[in-house]
Amino acid sequence: MLFREPETAALEALLFVAKDPLTPELLGEILELDLAMIKELLYELRTRYAVDSCGLTILEINGGFKLGTKPKVARYIEILYKQPAQALSNAALEVLSIIAYKQPVTRGEVDFIRGVQSDRALATLVEKGLVKDVGRKDGPGRPILYATTEQFLLHFGLRSLEDMPDLEAGSFSDDEVASTLE
Repeated sequence: MLFREPETAALEALLFVAKDPLTPELLGEILELDLAMIKELLYELRTRYAVDSCGLTILEINGGFKLGTKPKVARYIEILYKQPAQALSNAALEVLSIIAYKQPVTRGEVDFIRGVQSDRALATLVEKGLVKDVGRKDGPGRPILYATTEQFLLHFGLRSLEDMPDLEAGSFSDDEVASTLE
C-alpha cells in the first residue's frame, strides 16, 4: 500500500545493509513499528521478490531476516567476483553432517562416529564459518564442543535446524541429497 512505502523502503534498506539477519523485534524497534506491522511489511517484500524475474529474495535464518540473492543467479555473482564456489570435500561433508545432527559435539565424538581423525575437515569447516566453538564439555580434558552457525543455515538454504531432513532410512531420495550438495 502507498501509505507504507517509506516504511517498506526503510525495511528493505535495513535488510540490504545488515551483515547478520535482523529479528522482527529489532526491526520494529529501529523503525518504531509494532510487530504485526513488521510482519506485514516483510510479507509484502517477500511477495515482491517472489517473481521469477527478480534475483533477490528475503532470507529467513533462525528467526531473523536479511536480503539475499536467489540461488539461480549464483553463477553470475561468482563470475563478478571470479571466486567460484569451492565445494566441500567428502570428509568435510561427513563431519558437517555429524555436527549438524549431533550438536553440540566434540571432535573426539566426531572421530568415533567416522572411525578416522577429523582434524583437517573440522579446521576447514571452522575456517569457512560453517561450524564454531560453542564451549567446553564437562569431563576429562574439557574438550571443545562444536555446533553449526547461521552461515551453515544460509549456505544450505535452511530457515532453522528443524528444516534439515530426517535421518530415518528412506526419508529422502538420492536426488534430494544430490541437490543439497550442489
